[in-house]
Amino acid sequence: MKRPDLDDLVRLRRARDRMDRDYAEPLDVAALAQDALMSAGHFSRSFRAAFGETPYSYLMTRRIERAKALLRRGDLSVTEVCFAVGCTSLGTFSTRFTELVGESPSAYRAREHGADAALPACMSKIHTRPLRNP
Repeated sequence: MKRPDLDDLVRLRRARDRMDRDYAEPLDVAALAQDALMSAGHFSRSFRAAFGETPYSYLMTRRIERAKALLRRGDLSVTEVCFAVGCTSLGTFSTRFTELVGESPSAYRAREHGADAALPACMSKIHTRPLRNP
């Protein structure tokens, strides 16, 4: 795949920033592509070429990252966390969480997190960011 040109990279970064900022909003590839002034197909291919993963995968990783912080706090149920981070299906959320984190959201919430629970999300995500298997 051809690497995106500079203008495309600027628009792709803007879309990625929107996913980071508005992760809890209903975002889809068509809306993100429209923001980037690209067709949905071109946007998806260019995003993957630029950032190494699809827009959906990137968004779900951000959502799971935020979900981990909420689950560590322990004051919300798994269902409440699922909806708080913008997921609309508890089953899909649980499956993706388990794939990325290696344990279910319920198991993650139930275990002791020690000092990590009190860390702000912006700090803890550095150490607890979910990683995708290549």
